[in-house]
Amino acid sequence: MILKQYYLGCLAHASYLLGDERSSTAIIVDPQRDIQQYLADAEKLGLQIRHAFLTHFHADFVAGHLELRDRCGATIHLGARAEAEYAFVAMKDGDRLEFPGLDIEVLETPGHTIESISILAFDLEKDPAKHPATPYAVLTGDTMLIGDVGRPDLGAHLYDSLHNKLMVLPDETLVYPAHGAGSLCGKKLSSDTVSSLGDQRRLNYALQPMSKEEFIRLVTADQPDAPPYFTYDAVLNTRERATLDNNLEHVLHPIDLDEVLRMGDAGSQILDVCDPAEYAKGHIAGSINIGLGGQYATWAGTVLDRTRPIVIIAEPGREQEAALGLGRIGFDHVRGYMNGGMEALAARPDLVWPTERIGAPMVAEELASANPPLLLDIRNPREWVTKHIAGSVNIPLNHFEERIGEIPRDRRIAVHCAGGYRSSIAASILHQYGITNLIEMAGGLAAWDAAQLPVVVEA
Repeated sequence: MILKQYYLGCLAHASYLLGDERSSTAIIVDPQRDIQQYLADAEKLGLQIRHAFLTHFHADFVAGHLELRDRCGATIHLGARAEAEYAFVAMKDGDRLEFPGLDIEVLETPGHTIESISILAFDLEKDPAKHPATPYAVLTGDTMLIGDVGRPDLGAHLYDSLHNKLMVLPDETLVYPAHGAGSLCGKKLSSDTVSSLGDQRRLNYALQPMSKEEFIRLVTADQPDAPPYFTYDAVLNTRERATLDNNLEHVLHPIDLDEVLRMGDAGSQILDVCDPAEYAKGHIAGSINIGLGGQYATWAGTVLDRTRPIVIIAEPGREQEAALGLGRIGFDHVRGYMNGGMEALAARPDLVWPTERIGAPMVAEELASANPPLLLDIRNPREWVTKHIAGSVNIPLNHFEERIGEIPRDRRIAVHCAGGYRSSIAASILHQYGITNLIEMAGGLAAWDAAQLPVVVEA
């Protein structure tokens, strides 16, 4: 048996290759939309990708099941309660796929979503019995996460699935989830990407002894806000749609500066994907900055409008990376990229805006001045409550545009986040709304802490 995990940091998403060497069969579980890594590894291992499983209809990314079907002829498998436009094999409780060195068995585990399944993997090479009692691993999707459980659409169902299906498994069975720390599919996810069931039984707050009612209250409280694109992606994963390669062929073409300006005036979104420090040095007026170096896809899905065309501004050679990241969340409405990147503006300095980006000690000096700026903290409320700078106003980035009216236009603004990534997104949005008398704190609250400046800490 082969079990390989693929972890995509920008979406905190884990996918898997299960392989049986003796039958040359590979099974891909919860694939990301760009499937090249699975194809390359299958070829290297001498396997053919014959099956693609979705543990549920993911909301935070578009899965690559259709890409694997069209490229490899893989059969798609979904939970028995799933409904989709494309052909699939409905897998109910106890259904198995059996191979010479590997058996997999499906458990229906509704709760995160109604169609959720978990997949038991039995290594027949380690235990030659035909149906060994101990599964080597369980691929839990978003039903059980490391340190947490999935955002519960159906809390009572999730409790039953955990207690009646997963927690009855042996302590030594390894838990492989579909998401890790940084994902919005839970609230206390560990940075670990695999654990034993025994460790989760001991350490996972949501798996401790409690009533069903207590469980529902506990796991539904303080869940992070789901971005608007989550519903869109969950529905898209049920539909027949264009594959990623098909889409990239249509969107990756250069657009001259004059046409970019015309498109921006007509309502297109000008997306600059450079590093925040570079963006602050100078950017095209009216653009929005979401850097490739952070949680690019998640923030793109949060702040961009999926109904309006997108034009990418990227360092030459990184245009495909930018379009691919958008494609991973189903934002296929890219119209192209600005030819030459920011170099195209060399002869048009009138179109270039800088952002004043200064260090934490200089921000502290401004705050202590006779006319201090309004300190705007755009982290999430839980981050703010845990630790913040005295006098700061908390408007979370994911609610920024709907609350833009709360930001005064007659006062200087100082904006910050935890590390300087989200604040650059916020500064670019403020510029779009004509709020240009602002400074951005480089390095965010981490830089403020490093300078040993005072903070308010939750008691």
